[in-house]
Amino acid sequence: MKLDHVSFAAQSDGLEATTERIADQLGIEPVKGGIHPRFGTRNMILPLTGHQYVEVVEVLEHPAADKAPFGQAVRARSEAGGGWLGWVVEVQDLTPYEDKLGRPSVPGFRLFPDGRQLEWRQIGVKGLIADPQLPFMVRFESEPEMHPSQARITDVQLAGMEIAGSSERVTEWLGGPVEDVLASLDVTWSSPNGTPGVMAVSFTTPDGLATI
Repeated sequence: MKLDHVSFAAQSDGLEATTERIADQLGIEPVKGGIHPRFGTRNMILPLTGHQYVEVVEVLEHPAADKAPFGQAVRARSEAGGGWLGWVVEVQDLTPYEDKLGRPSVPGFRLFPDGRQLEWRQIGVKGLIADPQLPFMVRFESEPEMHPSQARITDVQLAGMEIAGSSERVTEWLGGPVEDVLASLDVTWSSPNGTPGVMAVSFTTPDGLATI
């Protein structure tokens, strides 16, 4: 298990403007992602070092957005003002989570401009909706060079997170120590007075530490 990416739901002025604000703080030129037809969403990518990235995501006026848990989650977060939606863990085998949750993982895909198709499977978004401190799990099925972190070479690194919640609760959800997944990061767990979830994410940039 490893931390794959962090996801930020677009604010009221839309995907491009939200992405540009984050990109300016990090000193990264954003990369256009694409539409997720199964989820009714679209995204833009801010590649990081270490096979990680930031996803900025927006819900579409599309029937899938009302049916797919991911579309529902993005819509709810954006309607609440936007901000950090959650974090995502890459695993090699989704079967233990399918068995634990009693449902199959869901396929996802988006097209690259050159016609190639990035494909993955994911599970656990319903858990994130119910308890936003929880990550969801993903397994990529495309070639490693198609991973979103490879879209542009950058020198910006994920440095830390502040999560309102309990490391014990997340460990139980993952079925393994959350400390192993977040080992390289400076992580602060705080007791939430309201909704749990990702409160802030820090990055090491050429201009110093940036926290969003």
